[in-house]
Amino acid sequence: MEYRTLGRSGLRVSAITMGTFSFGGVGAFAKVASQDVKDARRLIDVCLDGGVNLFDTANMYSLGRSEEILGEALAGKRDGVLISSKARMRIGDGPNDEGVSRYHLIRECERSLRRLNTDHIDIYFMHEWDGLTPVEEMLSALDTLMRQGKIRYIGCSNYSGWHIMKALGVAETKNLPRFVTQQIHYTLQAREAEYELLPISVDQGLGVMVWSPLAAGLLSGAFGRDKAPADSRQAAGWTEPPIRDQERLWNIIDALEEIAAERGVSVAQVNLAWTLTRPGIATLVVGGLSEQQFRDNIAAVDLRLSGEELERLNQVSRPSYIYPYWHQHNFAKDRFCPADWALHASYEDLGPV
Repeated sequence: MEYRTLGRSGLRVSAITMGTFSFGGVGAFAKVASQDVKDARRLIDVCLDGGVNLFDTANMYSLGRSEEILGEALAGKRDGVLISSKARMRIGDGPNDEGVSRYHLIRECERSLRRLNTDHIDIYFMHEWDGLTPVEEMLSALDTLMRQGKIRYIGCSNYSGWHIMKALGVAETKNLPRFVTQQIHYTLQAREAEYELLPISVDQGLGVMVWSPLAAGLLSGAFGRDKAPADSRQAAGWTEPPIRDQERLWNIIDALEEIAAERGVSVAQVNLAWTLTRPGIATLVVGGLSEQQFRDNIAAVDLRLSGEELERLNQVSRPSYIYPYWHQHNFAKDRFCPADWALHASYEDLGPV
């Protein structure tokens, strides 16, 4: 296993994180899976044997059941492993059952601690932006939880670029805790994060955790032009992530399958290996239904793609060169910093555009 420093913190995380989205199977989450404590213990042991040291969950996964199962399955194994959880999403019918208000965050953190059967959460994520709660209130509540020892590090998830920069600016001016990480969706199929989120991560020192790096199985090797599993979450009605361009998706899968066949590895490994080369990436949050899936995903850490293979994948998947980036490409390349190159390196082969 490879361990990477999470942003500007001193925390070292495994390049593969175990996601627990499939624990519980309560409500709509049954479309994904419904793993119980016995399943969780078996899969967690595979991940621990593979060197995984970070386990990711959220208060709203299966309405808290995912946290309960993770807490039970990690009994006796908590020392030496890291847990990340999240709050913000709606978890009830009351007027304060969502958001990042001081009331909601402190209450939900304490509930998560009880479900996880632990005295602290190592990384606490704001699961989504809340435009109605002042950023100062959110960060002040997180500061309280940190001072109480209930959380160690904080991060954001699914924020836009200006949301992140606003939060970092308030943290600096008000001397409040600063995000050290962001958890985002980023794959060969969905590279929009390169426009703002990856450059911000490089520039501001946010370690990137990628959720659903196999695009809910679309990039796992199970899907293709003429194949789609009848028991997949998509077949059950799951619509995340959205597919904007079906033909582009098939072209990406074709390229992945070609490289996988040439290297004698799985499509999933090629996809994950590509993602691990991207700027700012600290760890990939992967789920799975079987021990073999986790072993295969963990093995991706040791796969090194060649420059030619990386370029093949880049060419088939890179997003449109939207404004103002094409203009910067034409007139600002000689003044780019590393954060700029997090986007522009994918278009370096182009002449004036």
